[in-house]
Amino acid sequence: MTLKRRDFINFSSIAAAAGITTGMSTYPPNATAKRTSIPDLRSMTADVVPVTMQEIKARIEKAQGLLTSEKMGALILDAGTSMKYFTGISWWPSERPMVAIIPAKGDPKYVCPGFEEARLRESVKIGKDVYAWQEDESPFKYIVTALTDAGIQSGKIGIEERVRFFIFDGIRKAGSDFNYVSGDPVTIPCRMIKSTAEIALMQKASDITIAAIKHGISQLHEGMKQAELTAIIEEAQQKSGGSSPDALVLFDKSSSFPHGSAQPQSLKKGEIVLMDCGCKVEGYTSDITRTIVFGAEPTKHQLDIWNLEQRAQSAAFSAAKIGASFEEVDAAARKVITNAGFGPGYKLPGLPHRTGHGIGMDGHEWGNVVNGNKQILAPGMCFSLEPTISLPDEFGVRLEDCVYMTESGPRWFSQPAKSISEPFA
Repeated sequence: MTLKRRDFINFSSIAAAAGITTGMSTYPPNATAKRTSIPDLRSMTADVVPVTMQEIKARIEKAQGLLTSEKMGALILDAGTSMKYFTGISWWPSERPMVAIIPAKGDPKYVCPGFEEARLRESVKIGKDVYAWQEDESPFKYIVTALTDAGIQSGKIGIEERVRFFIFDGIRKAGSDFNYVSGDPVTIPCRMIKSTAEIALMQKASDITIAAIKHGISQLHEGMKQAELTAIIEEAQQKSGGSSPDALVLFDKSSSFPHGSAQPQSLKKGEIVLMDCGCKVEGYTSDITRTIVFGAEPTKHQLDIWNLEQRAQSAAFSAAKIGASFEEVDAAARKVITNAGFGPGYKLPGLPHRTGHGIGMDGHEWGNVVNGNKQILAPGMCFSLEPTISLPDEFGVRLEDCVYMTESGPRWFSQPAKSISEPFA
């Protein structure tokens, strides 16, 4: 079970959602409507084209080229996102090791529990060698055998960053002739640069999330609990075709905590509502945040902070040029906020975290928009722009939209909010 951000702060059970309406409107200033019960939302994914096996094979070829240039004999993958990315196989990371091995030459090889062999073979589309270990055997010896069968007797073996320690430790003890190194020089250049097909899936996920947030806003009413709005937005994403829906909803003072507070909140007129939401389409993720004021005209203070946040996000977008660095993008957003008297740096009140993060199959990937990241922006990179402004004991404002880099600069997955009363372009 994937732990969501809201699980850290939401310790109460969420009642089953009663229904969903098709009404997707922008924020009504005096909304007090109760939740409707018309389950009419339809899937938006009829035109989705999954990543092809041809593209997955090209990923392996790219990885093998990088393995060769880095003088690594192979890359070892644990069950998880990178295994899915390079092989198309989804596998639960249990205590019984199942790994994929991409050698610098030849087809991938797989090591799995013996009783899972038949199930794994149903999923294997690239390569045919499966090494099945029995319950009373060491899986790590089979991994070393798979390496030697691939003609790798010694030298560097890349370990993907999500390989769990007990697996890495078992491999290095069973294969002491190898030199184990980080697989980052292989996996990051592959996964960080998205293809046209990947960007299209992320675009669809973003479209679904925008529709769900619009629907959630239409259901706001006095006395609403954060968990209630969370359930509405998550169900709307799921009914619209998104999987693994997530919605972090923060009211009033809890919005000053970037990832929320454990204190229960009931919505009142004039309060800030922050919605940080996302879902997946064919394994690719969206991440969008909108901040509004419920049921009343915003105060001058709320409006000033919202407009400052908008200017900071716009400055980050303008700085995201081909050839610029991630830290330059962060600096551009942070400068707008510190020039207004907040901070400096990561101090509160102000912007307490990085301006953004990479995104793709995982909600947070390489490509952090943060001071010190001198990585140069290149076509195909995807990342969020979300320079939150947190005012302790008052409220917080976050506007988050993700971009993808093209040869001519950044493009939005979701168009930024127009104003505090018009959260959608």
